[in-house]
Amino acid sequence: MTAVLIGSSFMTGLDLFIVNVAFDDIGRDFSDGAHAPTLSALSWILTAYAVVYAALLIPAGRLTDRYGRKSGFIGGLGLFTLASLACGFADGVWILVAFRALQAIGAALMTPASLSLLLGALPPERQAAGARLWALAGAIAAALGPAVGGMLVQLSWQWAFWINLPIGILLMVVAARLVPDVRHNEGAPRPDLLGGLVLAVAVGALVLGLVQSNDWGWTSARTLGAFAGSGLAFVAFAGLSRRHAHPIIDPALFRVRSFAWVNAATLLFNGAFGASLLLAILWMQQAWGFSALETGFAVAAGPLVVPPTSILAARFFGHVHPSRLIALGGVAVAIGSVMLLLALDTQPSYASTVLPGWLVIGVGVGLGFPNLVAAGTAGLPPEQSSTGSGIISMARQVGLVLGVSILVSILGTGVTDLDHVRWAWFFIAATSLVSSVAALGMTNSRTTTAVPTVDLSPV
Repeated sequence: MTAVLIGSSFMTGLDLFIVNVAFDDIGRDFSDGAHAPTLSALSWILTAYAVVYAALLIPAGRLTDRYGRKSGFIGGLGLFTLASLACGFADGVWILVAFRALQAIGAALMTPASLSLLLGALPPERQAAGARLWALAGAIAAALGPAVGGMLVQLSWQWAFWINLPIGILLMVVAARLVPDVRHNEGAPRPDLLGGLVLAVAVGALVLGLVQSNDWGWTSARTLGAFAGSGLAFVAFAGLSRRHAHPIIDPALFRVRSFAWVNAATLLFNGAFGASLLLAILWMQQAWGFSALETGFAVAAGPLVVPPTSILAARFFGHVHPSRLIALGGVAVAIGSVMLLLALDTQPSYASTVLPGWLVIGVGVGLGFPNLVAAGTAGLPPEQSSTGSGIISMARQVGLVLGVSILVSILGTGVTDLDHVRWAWFFIAATSLVSSVAALGMTNSRTTTAVPTVDLSPV
């Protein structure tokens, strides 16, 4: 049961990053002489997924809390798998974009449901360990995505999507037989569906503005319009939530101060991680001329230290509050970023320039990611666990998008300007340190909820 729910986290994380490597091949395949797809059109293959996924995480979590987490999980997994099949048969950019949006809907349904099912099926003393394993799966998948993508693209870009078919079918079959449907509010009134729609518009417009800001320009009418529309939608959502007896997000969630702080730390930490991953890839491909496959395997070195770091930290520092481990992880990412900044060299020298700092960043990720999820889900009321998981996942997704958007703005045309690259690593280091400050805010909150720190052995 645990393997199924954690496996779904791995699959969605893998898909999110694997497509980046297949991007160029997709563009070449859809080219038809003088009618090659524009870069702006191709970018929507990535943008559509990011916008829809982030926008629907919270409403999907609330709906699965109310109508059934197992059905939401299996239904989302099924939609994700079918959409992956359809993506491989797409014969045009906009058809592929539409199927990517369907993929994102499926991912948004199963992501919060999988975590809440996992936590609901485990005894309290094992929930922190389960949350850490769930987060580890997503983190490892995100970092291994370029390596897996580089191998699959050697066959064809379609396999970047079709790889989900055998995994998805296996997970659905096993989930139907082994995963219990944990229900805590079966008779609860229907949530505010209009509020959920308005929230989806607010988050979608925010992510759209962030994703497209570098193409449209940060001060362009379209970017400012997206941000303004997002702000107005958030205001409308707040008004609807105050008037509705059963809002899509219960304000009581954010009265748990540690929950608010952990979401801030999640956004910042993931912003730094997303930017560092892309910057390392761009540097090795554009400055050193590495192939997609070479880059993928070079990036994979960092994830290798993530599981042992997390396991050892939980075993030897189980008495330490997770906020302090998260803060330490942010400091490690900052140190690794500074090491990479100081070691910049246009001559390919992976072992002496990239690898040491990248391994230190991997240690930071191993300390940060698992404890962010464990701390964010601890203390949540059982009937709100999917909603809370959706909020944490949304903070993670928005953080990734924000970090990448700022990175692209700093780099400008690429990694040819070393001063810009140095400023980018400095931005990553500074963001990581700010995430550490936010994490420590959990400990200093007046209403901090105790978070269990237990051994991270298999659950």
